Amino acid sequence: MSKVVFERPDSLTDTPFSYCPGCTHGIVHRLVAETMDELGIEGTTVGVAPVGCSVLAYEFFGCDMVQAAHGRAPAVATALKRALPDNVVFAYQGDGDLASIGMAETVHAATRGERITIVFINNAIYGMTGGQLAPTSLPKQVTQTSPFGRDVDNDGFPVRVVEMLATLDGVALAQRVTVDTPKNVRAAKRAIKKAFEYQIDDVGYTIIEVVSTCPTNWGLSPSDALQWMRDNMLPYYPLGVYKDVKAEGYANVAEAAEARAEKLASGGDA
Repeated sequence: MSKVVFERPDSLTDTPFSYCPGCTHGIVHRLVAETMDELGIEGTTVGVAPVGCSVLAYEFFGCDMVQAAHGRAPAVATALKRALPDNVVFAYQGDGDLASIGMAETVHAATRGERITIVFINNAIYGMTGGQLAPTSLPKQVTQTSPFGRDVDNDGFPVRVVEMLATLDGVALAQRVTVDTPKNVRAAKRAIKKAFEYQIDDVGYTIIEVVSTCPTNWGLSPSDALQWMRDNMLPYYPLGVYKDVKAEGYANVAEAAEARAEKLASGGDA
């Protein structure tokens, strides 16, 4: 008798993915869907898909989805969560959306400690619009708008998003993962599930950054793109947990912020 060992999560629709070959969006979608299945929250989850390659995510997730204008996913997610506090709300954003046009929304939702979860895809380039320089593009990286490579004197340095947000009191969990190997896929799944659990437990704002590939706009094969990511992106964007208030022994961001303020007031190093 045959035994099913792998199947589509219930929280994914049966619509075939439309992403480019070698793109890791499909893997991350699956991890988010598996998390919804395991927590039993598909019926009470609302996802926000802004502009970018994630713009069609509402075709793939079985939960309720809302379309947001470019960069405005955290603002829309904030409104949804405040109107529906018992629901789980997540935004699925790329680096151009989150770290460029949407940077103000990103920072202020985080510093307010909004009880939302952000799944942030960092592939160091604008994907849907043709491969332009992104806030996360690496120094000397060639893109459509930096044909001679990113010049940091002219274009500035790449933004390390989770390191920056980890400094804000409203952030409960800020972690960077990738999905290039089975081991890293499992670690990414644990991180995404923890982020959703923290939201359910009202701990604070959570963000999981997934270092990803864009074979089409990088001009590489899927396997070469994975290796380029390992060789170039991971040294600049190291994997790891950059903030976890529960691991530090606090119940939520308010408790952690109060402890930090007291330590600073007493002359300690926060």
